[in-house]
Amino acid sequence: MGKDLNGKELGKGFSQRKDGRYEARATIRGTKIDMYNLNLSALKKEFAERKAVALRGDIVTAPNVTLSEWYQEWFARSKSPQLKSEVSRETYNRKATNTYCKLLGDKPIDLISQIDIQTATSELEAQGYTERSIKEALGIIRECMDIAVVNHLIRANPCVSIKIQNANACKERRVMTQAEQDIFLNEVKNEYYYEAYKILLLTGMRIGEFSGLQWGDIDFENKVINIRRSMQTAYIKGKKVEELTTPKTANSYRAIPFFGETEQCLRDWKKKQDIYKKKLGNRWRANPAHGDLVFTSTMGSPVTRYVIMHDIRKVVRNINLKEEYLAKMEGRPPVVFEHLHPHAFRHTFATRCFEKKLDPLFVQNIMGHANYATTVSYTHVLDDIRQKVISQVGDFLTP
Repeated sequence: MGKDLNGKELGKGFSQRKDGRYEARATIRGTKIDMYNLNLSALKKEFAERKAVALRGDIVTAPNVTLSEWYQEWFARSKSPQLKSEVSRETYNRKATNTYCKLLGDKPIDLISQIDIQTATSELEAQGYTERSIKEALGIIRECMDIAVVNHLIRANPCVSIKIQNANACKERRVMTQAEQDIFLNEVKNEYYYEAYKILLLTGMRIGEFSGLQWGDIDFENKVINIRRSMQTAYIKGKKVEELTTPKTANSYRAIPFFGETEQCLRDWKKKQDIYKKKLGNRWRANPAHGDLVFTSTMGSPVTRYVIMHDIRKVVRNINLKEEYLAKMEGRPPVVFEHLHPHAFRHTFATRCFEKKLDPLFVQNIMGHANYATTVSYTHVLDDIRQKVISQVGDFLTP
């Protein structure tokens, strides 16, 4: 451990010279690194980058290394340190290992051709993978192969000119009509998560942002909800892991204004939460590492996407059971309430915003989109609104 001129420990490889400059020294696989800077923080950042470059440049593998072997080495040494949480690493890793590594993992990477990648892609389509899922997995393998080229393990990246058919393209994003929204809220009005569902519809938060929201993020004076973090959830080796991370992108840091009943919903939810917290006492399961979460279960644990998905299934099932009974009594076919994913509440919020004729750039800001095109793709303007707009245009060529 090196020390500064006052005797304070600076960490392995760091020291302070008599002229006041800080020094960082290391040898990474034969590459010597010796750096100086008057700013310790800047030096540590640059030193970490230099070490990462040295590591990437000196990854050594055995001859005839297979795709799975190379992927695991590349992921562990190069990609994993760039990902911000254990959940992110597990999710990212699973996208590759369950697809291309599963189909081509035993084949030496220097023998994998473009035709092999195309054949594997077609196989994934046949297995029912969506276009989006395949593109994400292919992007990971392409990046992995790029580094294999840099390290002279292969001459060229085989992940080029790969065609992905649109047969399994994601269905049109699910949006609740106003009538469906009313049916859903009416079904849950006496349930524990009633206010939580309304907040999702009133804010358009991503489910991770919703799960990671803390009471300190809510500014009742200025009537805004500040998005500062996200909660990621995954099952790793059979154990559920919940981690607070930074939001999805830089644009995800934002302030969402109170719309409509937002303030009253939050205050009603706080009263409900306090009742359960007081009732349970020391049995309240809140994790101190998560802070003072806004949305918790009746036991104090986070309301994650898994919790919401389970509850939504129950609600939709009850709606359809009631509709089936009513339709039978009235002698007509039942109107099926289609399944909802938690993200459908975000899509529905965006649609309501455009129905209210809010400025698209304003909607982009409160939804935290980096690109305007993404916001427009979320609008889902319903057929009746389209027809209303068309009818208002009249004779298009006449002034």
